[in-house]
Amino acid sequence: MPDAEVLIHMAELLEVPVSKLLGVEDEHDNVEDLTEELSRLNEELARRNQKEALAASANKKRGLILFLSFVSMLIALEVQNPMVSLLLSGGCILLAAVILYRNLALMTRITTEDMRIGILRFTTIVHIVILVIGIMIAALTAGNVITFSEHSEKIFAMLFVACIMIFTGIVSPKLPFTRHTGLRLPWTIRDQDTWNLAHRILGYISLPVALLYVACSMTMDCFEQITLVTMLIWIGIPGGISFLFYWKKTHG
Repeated sequence: MPDAEVLIHMAELLEVPVSKLLGVEDEHDNVEDLTEELSRLNEELARRNQKEALAASANKKRGLILFLSFVSMLIALEVQNPMVSLLLSGGCILLAAVILYRNLALMTRITTEDMRIGILRFTTIVHIVILVIGIMIAALTAGNVITFSEHSEKIFAMLFVACIMIFTGIVSPKLPFTRHTGLRLPWTIRDQDTWNLAHRILGYISLPVALLYVACSMTMDCFEQITLVTMLIWIGIPGGISFLFYWKKTHG
């Protein structure tokens, strides 16, 4: 951005109005008006450059998280030693979660002063704790440090899944519109109203579904099938209703 004197000289050389160089409709007749307009344009340019820089930085963090997730999958598939595979792949996923936590404000464009960032941070911390607990238990089990009977393993898994469902139901209605935490379906991340509807429904149904899951798991033998059906119901109800809402909203 040139200063006012240079801008006037450029306009004379190019034989065009100063307003055309500035991209404004009204031509300014004096240096003070030009200086004020240049200051406004410089501020706008600075904001635009800052926005682009933040977007580029956020994209780098997303790329790093995706890379670590991909490496984790490759390790799980290729490394034959169960303990080494578990520690390396779990470490990659844990590192990706920590990167997400440290860059939540950057990646969600929610300022640190906004109260909504608190629920995102709390949710991400819980995710990290769950990962750590899962990695530790799996490592201790693989190393034969602790052993589970078939019944105790079923009880532990059932309580673990039920607690995650109940926690998700509590925080879901409070989650702000973001593409990084929550029910990230193709239609929920495209529309804020659809997002809010899906998470309100998830908040309503999580506790009843979790209690029904515990009851069925305690009284039936097919634990794996019950868990699969429960997950499909838990995600399917808010996912299906929100999809119908999004379809009607976008297609009339």
